[in-house]
Amino acid sequence: MIKSQPTANIHSFESLATLDGKGIRYGIFFVGCPFRCVYCHNPDTWSGEGQRYTVEELAKKVVRYKPYFGKDGGVTISGGEVLVQSAFVAAFEKRLKKDGIGVVLDTSGGVPLTEDVKAALRGAEAVILDLKFWDDENYKRYCGGSISPVLDTLNYCEEKRVPVWIRTVIVPGINDKEEYIDKYAEIVRGYKCVKRYQLLAFHTMGFSKYEKLGINNPLKGTPALERKRLDELQAYLDSKELIK
Repeated sequence: MIKSQPTANIHSFESLATLDGKGIRYGIFFVGCPFRCVYCHNPDTWSGEGQRYTVEELAKKVVRYKPYFGKDGGVTISGGEVLVQSAFVAAFEKRLKKDGIGVVLDTSGGVPLTEDVKAALRGAEAVILDLKFWDDENYKRYCGGSISPVLDTLNYCEEKRVPVWIRTVIVPGINDKEEYIDKYAEIVRGYKCVKRYQLLAFHTMGFSKYEKLGINNPLKGTPALERKRLDELQAYLDSKELIK
C-alpha cells in the first residue's frame, strides 16, 4: 500500500522576499493559530481555511525559485502559526533538504512541544521566534495564551543548538517603555542559540482586514509606532549586549 503524503492548508505565498531570514527567501504562509494577539495584522489566517497542498506539490512551487536563492537564501515558512501543522512542516523540510534548500521557521512558539513540533524545529536551519510579552499575565491579556510553550520552544532550540532570531512587536501604550525592554532582556539573557534580537514597530496596515472580516479590532485607534521610538528602544536593547 502506498502511504499518502501529509497535506497542509496554505494561506498565501511571497516570492523573492528579503526580510525573514538571510538572502532572498520564498515565503509560505500557513493558516491557523492558537493565539489571538490584539495587534495581529493577519487575522485572515486564523480560521484554518486555505488552499490544500501535499508536500510534493508545495516543494515543486519552491524548487523552481532555487536559482534566485544564491548562497544564503531559501524558504521561510510562517503564518498564522506554522507549527499548528508541524507534521507536514517536518516532512516538507526533509523534502526540500534533498534539493539543497534550507528552511527558516517563523513561529509564535504557541504550540505545545510535541514530537512533531520538535522534529520541525530540528529540521529548520534557523527559527524566528516571537517573544510577545514577558509573563503569563500579559500573554493571557493580549494574546489569549501562555508564555510556557514559547519558553519550551526556546529551551529546546538551545538544547539542539538551533539558531534563533527573537522578535518582539512594540505597541504604543502597551510595551513601548525601557522598563519593559528590561523584562524581555532578562528572559533572553544567557541563551547561546539566540543570534539576533529585533524589535518590530506596530503598524495599522492590517486594520482593513478586521473591517472586511467583521472582526472586532481591539487596537482600533492605536497609532503606528514612530520609527524614532523604535530606533531608541532597539538601541537600548542592544546596549544590554545579549548576543555573544
